[in-house]
Amino acid sequence: MSLKIIATLAVASGFVLSAPAFAQKTETEKGIDRYRELIADGNPAELFEMEGEEIWKKKAGPKNASLEKCDLGLGAGVVKGAYVQLPRYFSDAGKVQDLEMRLAYCMQTLQGVEPKVADYNKDDHKKVIALVTYVAAQSKGMPVAVPQGHPEEKRMYEVGKRTFFYRAGPYDFSCATCHAADNTRIRLQGLPNLTQNKPAGEAFTSWPAYRVSNGQLWPMQQRLNDCYRQQRFPDLAFGSETSVALSVYMGVQGQGVKSLAPTIKR
Repeated sequence: MSLKIIATLAVASGFVLSAPAFAQKTETEKGIDRYRELIADGNPAELFEMEGEEIWKKKAGPKNASLEKCDLGLGAGVVKGAYVQLPRYFSDAGKVQDLEMRLAYCMQTLQGVEPKVADYNKDDHKKVIALVTYVAAQSKGMPVAVPQGHPEEKRMYEVGKRTFFYRAGPYDFSCATCHAADNTRIRLQGLPNLTQNKPAGEAFTSWPAYRVSNGQLWPMQQRLNDCYRQQRFPDLAFGSETSVALSVYMGVQGQGVKSLAPTIKR
């Protein structure tokens, strides 16, 4: 029996559950939501946020400079509102960058640091994660407004859309396999429909998030990489066009939805 057939049978037998089964678990889902509300009161992401603010303001690197002149898209040093307007095109870099990429770029250009950001949870990337958390927190409650004015921004949206629906790998999966229908879940994990505005915006602004299950704080690129792992795809390289394009797609789909980040997850 081929892997494709096995995967199809797994979906058909309830690995991915559709509306009827989902509805039967309403009380369980409510219990999980209540659990998340309780643990959110002491979200460890706040510690990362405080660390990120310190890193943002601290002079470092060969140029002995802080990141306070970093342009995140709204002008040098402007943090409030930047998170909900990324990814976007930056003329100085000549490409569309998400928040993680932009912060690494500023570390390089302003401080003279060559951050090793390819490996998650290594020292350099931990700094980027803390910075991402700090910046994201400054836009909490603000509506998503990922720009689409530059041709490269529009192109990245189309790349992200095609990537979202592209089926491949040993299971013939795509992002849409799990995230293009309402009221579906895997076991107790609800699967947001990322083709719809509200769930797309909430999913887009759910990262960075503190993962209770592994005691780590994950930014968006790491979350996308984990999705690829579950599809048995090759790892997403940090800053790859694929990872950024998927973020652009989700952000544009979620335009206007108020930001939740940083959040806490199971």
